[in-house]
Amino acid sequence: MSGDPFEGCHRVLDGEGHVLEGATVPELSDDRLVEMYEQLRFARRFDERMVSLQRQGRVGTYAPLAGQEAAQVASTQALREDDPVLYQYREHGALVVRGFLAEYVRYWMGDERGNAALADRSILPLNICIADHIPHATGMAWAAKLRGDDRVVACHFGDGATSEGDFHEGLNFAGVFDVPAVFFCNNNQWAISVPRERQTASRTIAQKADAYGFEGVRVDGMDPLAVYQVTSDAVDRARTDGAEPRPTLVEAVMYRFGAHTTADDPDAYRDDGEVERWREYDPLPRYETFLRERGLLDDERVDAIGRRVDDELAGYVDAAERFESDPTGIFEYTYEELTPRLDDQRAYLQELRERHGDEALVRED
Repeated sequence: MSGDPFEGCHRVLDGEGHVLEGATVPELSDDRLVEMYEQLRFARRFDERMVSLQRQGRVGTYAPLAGQEAAQVASTQALREDDPVLYQYREHGALVVRGFLAEYVRYWMGDERGNAALADRSILPLNICIADHIPHATGMAWAAKLRGDDRVVACHFGDGATSEGDFHEGLNFAGVFDVPAVFFCNNNQWAISVPRERQTASRTIAQKADAYGFEGVRVDGMDPLAVYQVTSDAVDRARTDGAEPRPTLVEAVMYRFGAHTTADDPDAYRDDGEVERWREYDPLPRYETFLRERGLLDDERVDAIGRRVDDELAGYVDAAERFESDPTGIFEYTYEELTPRLDDQRAYLQELRERHGDEALVRED
């Protein structure tokens, strides 16, 4: 990283959290501003706990979010609660906003019912395959338009997804049919171990929207106020009152502080100096400074929020660990009706468990 990483991006806060000269702060109530801070803290603490639990063998492979909280929380705050959200696998902050953490912890501990419950919060299940949910988002948005439904579909993905065919097909279709969608690219500078400049020659990701006939905008993705503003504007373009809706591509410029997943070693492809330079823009202390300057936070309230977050999350983890996951649950939500081949596989798994117990499912190489 050299120079200003947010050059050409919409911003409200400077690197230390002070309002930039000439910037406009979103018109949000004091309670709403503090709520966003609590959700940022919750997302960060959730991330720390999940990484720790994975290292203890209590959670499977996990994708850390640290550094990306502002984009996830603020963009979801800009939506209505019934606006569908499609996400990749790192947007845990969106689920914090929708109040889904209790079930979500269960999912990461292997209980597939936790993922199945997402629909109650207008969130589609976690997506692993890169970019293949983008055409689905376009289809859902087009369906809403055809039905006269005023919901807006929000779709999160990483910068690496913009080099996949599904990205181009989904956005091209969205532009042709004017669907009410917000395509939100979390540009964290790395597509696993590949830097942004190695996987696309475009000067920016936002400019890719030009090819599809709609607006692309860049925003400081580590500034929650700027993200909220940009996403709100995009939602307004999509949720029109009788006029033709328009999609938007948002490029949120940010940095992933941790590994791609807990199975990854980022030291193999990036240096600590780069990480530390980006940490200067950590969204949590920046936003906390803003709230302190407005008289909305002090040491006592910050400590109280931290204790409440820890206690609530500890309760979710304890409750999740009391559930006994059923390994055959992996077959439950693949198709509406199981194919004969999957039915045979489930029967084989059940037979193994009946004969030898769950120990038969553990293979040591």
